[in-house]
Amino acid sequence: MPAIYAVQEKGARGRLYPETESPVRSPWQRDRDRVLHSAGFRTLQYKTQVFINHEGDFFRTRLTHSLEVAQIARSIARSLDLNEDLTEALALAHDMGHTPFGHAGEDALALAMQDWGGFDHNTQSLRLVTSLETRYHAFDGLNLTWETLEGLAKHNGPVKRPTPYLAEYDARHHLDLSSYASAEAQVAAMSDDIAYHGHDLDDGLRAGLLTFDDIEDLPLVGDALRASREMERRTGREAMDQAQRVRHETIRVVINALATDLTDQTRRNLEALDPKSADDIRHADHAVVAFSPEMREKNKAIRKFLYARMYRHWRVNRMARKAKIALAEIFTILSEEPGLLPDPLKDRAKAADDMERRRLVANYIAGMTDRFAMEEHRRLTDLSVLG
Repeated sequence: MPAIYAVQEKGARGRLYPETESPVRSPWQRDRDRVLHSAGFRTLQYKTQVFINHEGDFFRTRLTHSLEVAQIARSIARSLDLNEDLTEALALAHDMGHTPFGHAGEDALALAMQDWGGFDHNTQSLRLVTSLETRYHAFDGLNLTWETLEGLAKHNGPVKRPTPYLAEYDARHHLDLSSYASAEAQVAAMSDDIAYHGHDLDDGLRAGLLTFDDIEDLPLVGDALRASREMERRTGREAMDQAQRVRHETIRVVINALATDLTDQTRRNLEALDPKSADDIRHADHAVVAFSPEMREKNKAIRKFLYARMYRHWRVNRMARKAKIALAEIFTILSEEPGLLPDPLKDRAKAADDMERRRLVANYIAGMTDRFAMEEHRRLTDLSVLG
């Protein structure tokens, strides 16, 4: 039974386009299911987390990352007596707006669109679920509930300067952008942090970008590594087998420590606030779902380390640069010559003004997978490849 401060079905704010709700599924189960069955969610399986899709089959993609976020978020939500279905829907949908090649692709489109309404993956997630998905007769988008859309819009807290699309959508379907989102949305956002810190460390070690020696002085991670090494040393297994188990155990302990601290501190915050409804959490003057001060500093240290040693590693930077060049060239070519777009986008782009045409191209590129983007770049620039 969800707590009094959780989002409740009674008092839910419905959908932009009214629908009869299911007799066997909650509104947020339907949201989750619509996300899972969407084209945007499926394409995440071939979109970069850190490593471009073809660099290895065992590195995380945006899809596996989203599934891992959902697992962590649902566990925390259950412990806090929150609405698990809403939490899961938000965790699964939070990265749907990501471009091919991860943040490198996002940077390329942001630069290309800076004079044409801008681009960022959070707004693109909202654009995808409210407009770009075309699956239903009665409406464009997925017609998700207000509570799910609010959580996507306020993924990082109150929105002081909404992007043009977010402002336009908010005018039609008011999302109360000046307040915090529900506790469920806050849990999904913090679970994103937990997942990528733990799993990006794992992928960095697997790829050889990081070594155990690199992380042994890192707060929280170093203690987990030492304990795991000692435990494995006692087993007498072969060195290669030991290394794999040490890596997995270290990451498991780190994720568990972050999730446990977040749950415990959030429980203390809830006791102090004593909320009587989900709106009490939305209108608090601070985020209720949070790490303890000590763990927050450790988490910052992990983030700083990952940016310095992994996300800006020369191998990652090389791939990122190539990705930016490829997407920039695709954008320029298709914006200047819309007749090269596939049907039916071609006719729409030809009839559009400059702003709308560039937005169509940006949406087209953002929906690509890594490998489709590479193939499209070759089709547009390489004479040896048939168009």
